[in-house]
Formats: sequence, C-alpha cells, structure tokens
Amino acid sequence: MATQYFTASSVDGFIADPDNSLSWLLSRDVSAGGPMSYAGFFESVGAMVMGATTYRWILEHDVDPDTGRPWPYDIPCWVFSHRDLPEVEGDVRFVREAVSELHAEMVAAASGRNVWVVGGGDLAGQFADAGLLDEVWVQYAPVTLGSGAPLLPRRLELRLEEVGRNRDFACARYGVVR
Repeated sequence: MATQYFTASSVDGFIADPDNSLSWLLSRDVSAGGPMSYAGFFESVGAMVMGATTYRWILEHDVDPDTGRPWPYDIPCWVFSHRDLPEVEGDVRFVREAVSELHAEMVAAASGRNVWVVGGGDLAGQFADAGLLDEVWVQYAPVTLGSGAPLLPRRLELRLEEVGRNRDFACARYGVVR
C-alpha cells in the first residue's frame, strides 16, 4: 500500500493554467494505454483524496444529474475544504482536519490498495510535509503554460523510479526521499 500523487503537468510544472483550466490537457489523447497509464494506475487505488478546487472541477466537468452522469468514482473519497461544497451521491467525505489526522482512516478504507492524492499540488505537499506521501507519478504533456497551479508548491526531494511514454506524454514515477 502506498500514498501516491498521480497527476498530469505541463513540462514547466503546472497542473492547471491561471484560469484553472485543463484545456491544454484535454485537447490530447489522455486515454492512451501504456506502462504508466491512468487506467493501469487506477486499478491499484482503493481510496482517494482531493482538495476543493479539484472536487469543484470534477462536479463542473464530469457530473450531471440531469443527464444521468453520476459521481464517477465508486471508492471512498475525502475532500479537504474549509468551505461548504455541493454534495453528490457516493462515498464522498468532506473534511477540515489535517491530513495526518485522517491518513490512517484512508489507508483502512483502501483495504490494502493505494491511496490516491488526486490534487492539487498543495494538498500533495501537505501529505509530504507530514511524511505520508510515498510516490509522485507525473504525466508530462508537451506544452508550457508559463503560470498557473504548480505541480508541487514546495521543495520535495524525489528519487526517479520509473520512466515511460504514453503517446504524447513523458511519464515519470518518483519515490519520495524521506
């Protein structure tokens, strides 16, 4: 079992542009299989965690009760936020505690599978600060954004474990150096 931050990034280190848009990513074939693909990664995930901005993005782009598009995940999900957010049907838990206070609960809910830190970079950094982040998986898109939401907005020492290619994407899996 590992706690993993799996995300896509521009080659200059941003996971969203200044308008919080992912148009730079969604214009590419992100469904491509490969040695480090999302589908292969997600098979090992038993629980997930995200911040309010990521949750709102999913609600705006992937969920539509009027057309029958429900919450897209059937595993437990923790959403860290200090504000009230719209609720959806599914196992979504809104929390305000520190990541260190809830990590054991997430691990238990994952039932021997991995915990996925979906985003954003600051939340992944909070797991790293608490010594709870094990790996960082990055799918680098061949685009630069110049600014936006950073991949990780703090220093974090990493060790390259694996590299691969999924069509346009250069992929890297790093272990967190403690």
